[in-house]
Amino acid sequence: MEEVESVEKVFKEMIYVLNTSGKLSENDVRTIINLTSQGKEVINEKEIDNIILYTKKDVIKAKTPTQIEYVNIVQKNDICFAIGPAGTGKTYLAVALAVASLKKGIVQRIVLARPAVEAGESLGFLPGDFKEKIDPYLRPLYDALQDMLPADQLSNYMLKGIIEIVPLAYMRGRTLNNAYVILDEAQNATTTQMKMFLTRLGPNSKSIITGDITQIDLPSKTQSGLVQVQSILGTVEGVGFVYFKKSDVVRHKLVKDIIDAYEKFNNGEEKH
Repeated sequence: MEEVESVEKVFKEMIYVLNTSGKLSENDVRTIINLTSQGKEVINEKEIDNIILYTKKDVIKAKTPTQIEYVNIVQKNDICFAIGPAGTGKTYLAVALAVASLKKGIVQRIVLARPAVEAGESLGFLPGDFKEKIDPYLRPLYDALQDMLPADQLSNYMLKGIIEIVPLAYMRGRTLNNAYVILDEAQNATTTQMKMFLTRLGPNSKSIITGDITQIDLPSKTQSGLVQVQSILGTVEGVGFVYFKKSDVVRHKLVKDIIDAYEKFNNGEEKH
C-alpha cells in the first residue's frame, strides 16, 4: 500500500510540474523521485502556489511571508525592487524566478548585473586581467545559477549568451528585449547608473533590483541610486517595492543574531 501511495505521489508531482512549466525534463523526474524516496514533502497543498522552481537537488519556494509577497509583487509588476538585509533570499529568489521564466519560454535570456565598486567601474584593463579581477564580484550570481541548473546546461546557456553575468558598467547602451534582467547589490549603484540600468528594459522584459541600503560601499559623498529611486518611482504603476526584515533571514540562525548585534552596536555609537 505504501508503494502505491509513493508512486501516486510521484505521478501527482510530475503532473504538477508539467502543468506549471509546460514540460517535464529528465532532471525534474529524477529530482521528484529522489525527494519522494527520502520522505521529503515536495508539494504541500498549502504551499503549491509558493513553488518557484524545481532544481537538480530540491524545490525552491517562497518560505517567509515577505518572500511570498516578493513573488506576488514580481508577478504583478515588470520592475520590482527588493530591499533588505543579507540572508533574506532577495537575490536567490530573483535568480530562481528568472530561471523559471526561461524554462517556461516566457523570456529568451537572463542578464545578471552587479556594480563592481571596489574593482572600479571604469573597467579599462585587458580582457584577461578584467576577468580575473571581476569574477569575485560576480561569484554569488554564479553560485545561485549552479544550484539551479545542471553544469553542462549552464555552461551551454552562457556560451550561447542565453545567460549573461556582467558588471553594471557593461549595461550601458544596450536594449534588452524578451529578457529577465537582475541588478544585484544595487545599493552600490550611483543615481546615474540606476537610471541607466532601468532604461535598458525592452518589450516583454522584467527586471528585479535587489540591495541592502545599510551596506553602501560608495564614497561618502556619492548618493546611492537605490536610496534615491524609492522617492522617484514609489508611485509609478508597474513598479513594485518589497521590504525585507531581519525576521526574513533564511540563512544560518546566527545571521539574525549578527544583524541584531550590529544594529545595537551602531545605535549605541550614535547615542554617544
